[in-house]
Amino acid sequence: MPVPPLPKVRADLAATSRRLHQLGWVANHDGNLSVRLTGDRLLITPTAVSKADVDEGMLLVVDYDGKVLEGRRKPFSELELHLAAFRARPEVDVVLHAHPPHATAWGLVGQELSPVAMAELVVSLGDRIPTLPRAMPRTSEAVTLVEAAASQFDAMLLQGNGALTLGVDLEQALLRMELVEHYAKILSAARALGPVPALPPGDVAKLLEARKKAGLGPKPKPA
Repeated sequence: MPVPPLPKVRADLAATSRRLHQLGWVANHDGNLSVRLTGDRLLITPTAVSKADVDEGMLLVVDYDGKVLEGRRKPFSELELHLAAFRARPEVDVVLHAHPPHATAWGLVGQELSPVAMAELVVSLGDRIPTLPRAMPRTSEAVTLVEAAASQFDAMLLQGNGALTLGVDLEQALLRMELVEHYAKILSAARALGPVPALPPGDVAKLLEARKKAGLGPKPKPA
């Protein structure tokens, strides 16, 4: 896939940042976004800025050590979580971290979005959206948890810290965040009405095969 020119990536990242705020998935200074560039660099949103206000001039280019290469603002404090996801998934070029209310609520009480009961969810996100145990940001424990989960999943809930989605581009990562929040709403409503039956294992296996044929899901790391 051709790499988009940096000006377009900047414009798209700033627009996606504002979109997260418009959708109500971030508030105050919540959330952060990163895009992998060539040459072991990342384009990221800055810290201490509302995602509603992010423009192209605020974005930073950093290296994998978090050193600022371009930009005048400071990187966000949870950059190590993004780097963990990128390490785990060489084919992933975007990481989004947001606090969509319904999905965040599930994670806050330590529950997974289960059962997986809709076919579309399996094809798009796999047979599980894990909820990672509570860990303080910027700790080695949090980094280890994210890296392990990212190696297997495209979306995850962080107990007390929102949701993380991965994608080959900004659109895919944003759509995955949308699906996580949408399913959290549906599952909350359904469970209030009664027990929710999981998809039969045979159906899940067929859906996972369709997911694989569509080129979705984690790819084996190069030898």
